[in-house]
Order: sequence, then C-alpha cells, then structure tokens
Amino acid sequence: MKVRIINKSGHSLPQYETKASAGVDIRASIPQAVTLKPLERGIIKTGLFLELPIGYEAQIRPRSGLAAKKGITVLNAPGTIDADYRGEVGVILVNLSNEDFTIRDGDRIAQMVISKHERADWAEAEELTETSRGSGGFGSTGVK
Repeated sequence: MKVRIINKSGHSLPQYETKASAGVDIRASIPQAVTLKPLERGIIKTGLFLELPIGYEAQIRPRSGLAAKKGITVLNAPGTIDADYRGEVGVILVNLSNEDFTIRDGDRIAQMVISKHERADWAEAEELTETSRGSGGFGSTGVK
C-alpha cells in the first residue's frame, strides 16, 4: 500500500526496522529540546503529514524501550490519525517517571502502525443476544 507523506522534519522518512516489524519509529521534529517533568505531558511534533486511504488509520503507540526504561509513554495510546486528517502528526507524550525527561530533535518518540478498520452500521435494538459472559466486566473472565 502506498501512503503519501510530506516530510518537513529534516529527518529520514519513517522506516520498518525489520522485515516483520508492524510499526515504524517516528521522531521528534522540534526547534529546541523539550523537558517533561514527572507527570507532565506535552504534544511533540513530528514534521510528518499523511494522506491515508479511506478505511485505514495510523495508530500512534508507545515505544516499549522508552516506556520500560524511562517511564515515557503515549498518553492516549493508541492515538488515531484518521484518513481525512491532513495536519502535522503530533504525539502526546507523558512522563510517568520520577525524573525529568528531555526530548531532542530527532529522538525516536513513538511508533506508528497503519491499520485497516471497519465502519459500523448501527442497528438499534431493544435487547441483545445472550452469551455465557453476559454483562461480566473488567476481570470477569479470569476469576475462578
């Protein structure tokens, strides 16, 4: 699938690091370093603008290394970039650690996965089909 992209970042285009990679790393494109204090969040620009085909979205996800080692994650993970959005891709990062974290231009800050999606045709109903789970909510399927 071809995805049209404008790259104003000054960095190379996102690329898949291995043949089996689901996502591409995306980099910060910022004029000066940004420091996130503990529990602080910020929108970090990437310099990337996408034109996705209808029926696809770009999902912005945390980088596992940043999350595990530094406590930095994508706040609304996964963030969704819709096919009709033409603005600059921004990443909402949050610092969940106890230490300041500095983001510099070119740092890999998140990963992006292109995913196909369906649109629901809603059919209003008075009742739903019964299942063995029923209305069991969070944690209900693993409780013995």
